[in-house]
Amino acid sequence: MISKSWVAGVAALTVMAAILVWPVASARSQTIELGPNGLQINPPEIVPEEPIRPYRRLEPEGITEYEAVRIARGEGLDRVERVRQGRRGWVIVGIDVNGDDMRIIISRDGDVIDVQRD
Repeated sequence: MISKSWVAGVAALTVMAAILVWPVASARSQTIELGPNGLQINPPEIVPEEPIRPYRRLEPEGITEYEAVRIARGEGLDRVERVRQGRRGWVIVGIDVNGDDMRIIISRDGDVIDVQRD
């Protein structure tokens, strides 16, 4: 015959095992249930993963408007009248140091494509 102290010892060991297993089980998203059917470990819940998104480029593509104007001033532009982004790059219109109209096209990489003086 099984003594009452032996049953109490087994019950105490079961509770201690549940307490020791709980942190490990929760780390794997499992749950432990202690109910009328005894100690039961439920399977982990399936959590859908978020799709991996590619990293966005942080640096701008090509040169800025400020850099394009600085390059145009290096080509002899004195006064800037208009700056716009065109099909081939930056288009800077203004007046050169001699007072003549000037139009400079600078690529997105910073290369001078064309210089026109009127």
